[in-house]
Amino acid sequence: MARVSQPHSSPRLPADEVAFSDLVDRRMEGAVRRARWQAELRDAFQRHIGAPLEEALFRRWADGKAGGGWIERRGLPRRSVETRLGSALVVHVDPRELIRDLNVKGVGGRRPFSSAFIWDGDWDQSRGDLRRGSRYRFISDLDLHRADLTQTERFRQYRSRLQSGNPWSSHRQGLLLDSEEAILAYLKTYLGFLDAMARDGFDSELGKDDLGVAVTRDGRLLKVNRGLHRLAMAQRVGLRSIPVVVRAVHRQWWQRVVKDASGEAALSRVAEALTRCTPETEPGELDPGEELGPIDWPAPR
Repeated sequence: MARVSQPHSSPRLPADEVAFSDLVDRRMEGAVRRARWQAELRDAFQRHIGAPLEEALFRRWADGKAGGGWIERRGLPRRSVETRLGSALVVHVDPRELIRDLNVKGVGGRRPFSSAFIWDGDWDQSRGDLRRGSRYRFISDLDLHRADLTQTERFRQYRSRLQSGNPWSSHRQGLLLDSEEAILAYLKTYLGFLDAMARDGFDSELGKDDLGVAVTRDGRLLKVNRGLHRLAMAQRVGLRSIPVVVRAVHRQWWQRVVKDASGEAALSRVAEALTRCTPETEPGELDPGEELGPIDWPAPR
């Protein structure tokens, strides 16, 4: 199987991509180039068109100019809010309490607009249970079968795809698991991440994205977007605290916190209120699945 390492001239990659570099398959180079070209095109559009437009809209709202109310009703540009609030959006939580995530199945699959900081609707009432999610099952299975990874559910799944002539692949990472050796190497890499976290603590550079959360109408935190494998690892090894980043807030919470303030004063009130936000641990009224109750966490390492 032809393998190729990342070239030394490439931009600095997240630690997870570096760890998988020995598994990069030369036959995936075309797909990788296309995926990266598409990502670069999106980034370029955002830098040169999206970001300036968002910033102009945000400034109108922040300066109290005409149209500011409409801009707030549209949700405010998330990236501009992130630029102003910065580290104030970071909240430290016990990963074993961050057990609920946004599951839009309960609201007809309607996902809030990701470019907005203020989200409307009942999205926060539709929650999944991360304790029983695929990522925590995957990480736990690796940990339990670390002496023989061929006994894991994920190995059996990948081997079944291999035997059917459709091996698992990742266009973004350039991976092709077209042999049992490649499958085991892939799983061992994840097991290495888990053991490194148990030994060294949480590494914010492990993935491309921060662990994102959204604030519900009640001021509780729901997991959103990426980082679910890292969260599952932190839960498995029993870390006491990890950093998460607020990506959005419910409009009802925003209005209750901000009240009649606007501009910088409104953002200051939001920053102060975020220090009191804690993870949502209860099911929601619109959850798409039944509540199965707690699990037994393993002893912290």
